[in-house]
Order: sequence, then C-alpha cells, then structure tokens
Amino acid sequence: MQPKTDSWTTNIIMKKALLVYGIAYSTLLIFVLGLQFIYPKPDLHLMLNAWHTDVEDTFFKYYSMLAEWPLYIIALLPLFWKKIWITLFFALSEITGGVILQILKHLFSSDRPASVFEQYHDKVLPVVEGVSLHHSNSFPSGHASTFFVFFTCCAILLACWRLVKSHNSNPKIWCWLNLAMMGLLIMAALGAYSRVYLSQHFLSDVCVGSIIGFVTPCLVFHFIKNKIVELFKEPDQTK
Repeated sequence: MQPKTDSWTTNIIMKKALLVYGIAYSTLLIFVLGLQFIYPKPDLHLMLNAWHTDVEDTFFKYYSMLAEWPLYIIALLPLFWKKIWITLFFALSEITGGVILQILKHLFSSDRPASVFEQYHDKVLPVVEGVSLHHSNSFPSGHASTFFVFFTCCAILLACWRLVKSHNSNPKIWCWLNLAMMGLLIMAALGAYSRVYLSQHFLSDVCVGSIIGFVTPCLVFHFIKNKIVELFKEPDQTK
C-alpha cells in the first residue's frame, strides 16, 4: 500500500511529525519570554552566566563557531548525492532569515553586553578567555538564527522522510522520530544559549533570532514542499 501524498494528507502527516519539535520550541519560547518580563536585561544576563567552568567555556566557545561556517558546509553535502533541492532549502531559508535579521539589526542598532555593562560600575560582565567581544548590532542574534534555521530545516526534512514512510505505523519509528526532534531542538537551543554564555548577546537577542530561524524554514518549505518530498520517495513511488 502506497502512502497518500495529496496536499491535505501531506499537511496532516507533516504536522504530526513536527508536533514535538513545535510544542517543545513554543514551550521554551514562552519560558524565555517570561524571564524577560520578570528580570531587567543586565540582571538576567548575569543570572544566566552565574556558573562558568573551564569545560563549559571551551564547549560553548567552539560550539558557537558551528554557525560561522561548519553548518554551511554540512548544508552543501546533499549536492554529492544530487539532492540539490535540499541544499537550496537550507540556502533559501538562511538567506531569507539573514535578510530579515540584517534589516532588524540596522533598524535597532542596539548595544551588545560589552557596551551596556560599561555603564555599570557594580556589575562585572562574565567573559570567556579567547573570545573577542563585539559592541554593536546586538539585536537580533545572527548565530541564534543560523542555528535554528539549520536544525529546523533538519526537523522538516526528517518529517518529510516520515511522510514517505507513513504507511509504516510502527510505534518505535514515532518514538525514535520524536527523540530525534528533541535532539535537534536541544542542539539549536544550545547554539543560541552559547551566545549569551559568551556575553556576545542578551537573551532577548537570541530569542528573536531563534524566532526568525524557526519561522523562515517553515515559510520556505511551504513554497518548495513538493520538490523536497519527491526527493524522499522510493523510485517506484515517483512514477
């Protein structure tokens, strides 16, 4: 029995496959927004940086760098298997998010933690050795956006795979799918948090960056959905 691929069925299965990722992100976003309403920006930044260790310093310093070029290299890998639409999906999502992000950056031109904390004589900005701090265009975070663009794209691609395998209702598949979705969200969230840990951004910066990174892949996928789904079909399903 071949899986149905009409538009209505596709939307239902895709939404079901992405449900855990979407709910977990929404819950995290609500929690983060709540923190920003309760605490002043500088105090919240200090709270989120209250505990530093050498291991965490090293981890977040290098993990944050993934958004500078390694994730882009990974996004090019599908080209080796002639899956050009997957790479285009990553590229279009990143470009769309990047345009929105740059407009907001230059519209607000907000100071980064390094500049803001210069105004306080009783507060010490937590820093990580070897990290060069930036001072301007803090809002929103480009790294946070890139992390969420990449891992949200991965979540959508995983949901496409589940769509094609929808004829197999094995509960174990759904269990592993949901675990994978949670893993992708955790990796995206860690990337966003790394920018706060390194004192390159405030929580509000990475919060909006994550929203851009979450929404843009969904918008791009809406327009190229059929092209992406076709790539996951078995040869006999494309006839």
